[in-house]
Amino acid sequence: MAGHDHHHHHLSLCFCDLMRLLWSLVVPCAYLSLALTLVLLLLLLGVRMWLHGRRKARRAQLGGPAVAFFHPYCNAGGGGERVLWCSLRTLMHRYPSTSFVVYTGDQGVTGEQILEGAQQRFNITLPRPVTFVFLRHRVLVEAGSYPHFTLLGQSAGSMFLGWEALTAFVPDLYVDSMGYAFTLPIFRYLGGCKVASYVHYPTVSTDMLSVVRERNPRFNNADFISRNPMLSAVKVVYYCCFALLYGLAGSCSDVIMVNSTWTLGHILALWRSPSRTSVVYPPCDVRAFLDVQLEEEEEDDEMEEGWEELGRELGSGEEEEEGGGRGGEHRKCHTIVSVGQFRPEKDHCLQIRAFRKLLDRRGEGPGGRESLRLVLIGGCRNQEDEERVLMLRGLCQQLDVSDRIDFKLNVPFEELKRELVDATIGLHTMWNEHFGIGVVECMAAGTIVLAHKSGGPKLDIVVPYEGGETGFLADSEDSYAAAMETILLLSPSARLEMRRNARRSVERFSDQEFEACFLAAMESLMSKLER
Repeated sequence: MAGHDHHHHHLSLCFCDLMRLLWSLVVPCAYLSLALTLVLLLLLLGVRMWLHGRRKARRAQLGGPAVAFFHPYCNAGGGGERVLWCSLRTLMHRYPSTSFVVYTGDQGVTGEQILEGAQQRFNITLPRPVTFVFLRHRVLVEAGSYPHFTLLGQSAGSMFLGWEALTAFVPDLYVDSMGYAFTLPIFRYLGGCKVASYVHYPTVSTDMLSVVRERNPRFNNADFISRNPMLSAVKVVYYCCFALLYGLAGSCSDVIMVNSTWTLGHILALWRSPSRTSVVYPPCDVRAFLDVQLEEEEEDDEMEEGWEELGRELGSGEEEEEGGGRGGEHRKCHTIVSVGQFRPEKDHCLQIRAFRKLLDRRGEGPGGRESLRLVLIGGCRNQEDEERVLMLRGLCQQLDVSDRIDFKLNVPFEELKRELVDATIGLHTMWNEHFGIGVVECMAAGTIVLAHKSGGPKLDIVVPYEGGETGFLADSEDSYAAAMETILLLSPSARLEMRRNARRSVERFSDQEFEACFLAAMESLMSKLER
């Protein structure tokens, strides 16, 4: 017993000694932390003063302010790049004494080649020269560099890439036009720049959190994670922490522009800066489709319908049987066109399964299976996309619809335009598409759009215009099949009215509308630079 007490007393002494040791280290650690904090602050202040000096020297040399756009993939040729070139053209016309710079990570091309590509792809020519700063470490923001914790890795990489950009050229105004929010505090607090951002898609969204929290398997939530409660809980915590950091970084922006109402809702929830945030719809080049004469096409249909009606009046039972109240849709093969890259989030499987249900609804008679065709048009970025196309072809064989579905990969614009003009329905199935430029193009081409009941298509594009409908929305195999059948049952005159209304509605997304809204959003910052 005495030995036990002695052992217990010895442990108590050891514990007391440990506590005294830890307490004796508190004050030195506090002083050390304070000293390191002061050193860090002095270092940051020195860096800021150094960069400020570089900006003053540059401004004296150029004789005016400079605006820099951060767009590491400016030679990609997508919708985001169209926003970049339209933004530059707009600001150059409005502010002739301002210099403009583009930070790009493209290698193996010259600035002249990049501008030539923009002219060829978008028919955009800048009125004045622009300076390109070529960044060498774009690999830091590529998803392939981070097999795990991709969002965190890309965001940290963007900070290093932003530092490379800032040390190469110090602007007066920095514009992030690709969604790299973590570069904003670098330019604002170290570079002393005014900062603005154009957000195409939030890096993390409340919808992503919901998908993981509810353990739904999707393209950004692997099956093995959705099936495991522990892994799902860890991923929710990871997303919540990342969303907090993302919000803090984004709130550094002096001006925030978003491309749709859907994006606006998420950015307001995460960045919490409503007074500095506005919707600026992206510029969509609808002019290429406006030469299509909708009236002539439909007049031909109506003339055919008139002959059929005359035939029925003369007692032609055969034509009456074929007509059967189907709005004349049996007269030709109706094409349903889908336009979009073969990426997992585009959900081509939903399109194929819904089309199969439509064929089942229509049967084998006139106006049925043989009069319907689904055309999937899209680009393949890499081998993964090509393998996805093979999987989709296999699904077509499995559902016995291979003879009614065509795949057209990487088609030229003229062929794309021809397919859209000839199509009856433009199909879109991506859940929470942030905007939907492809949907706008379908409406401009004169197809009747059937889009997913979410995101930009639901909130901004396929909405009533001047009291008339502009298209249809769906969110499941059955609702897509039912909507497609409804469109086919419409009379030619009803389809024509909807197509006309849809075409008029897309004028909201023209280059001119974009320029006016973009200038209005940027005016407060640009006017300060001119002083």
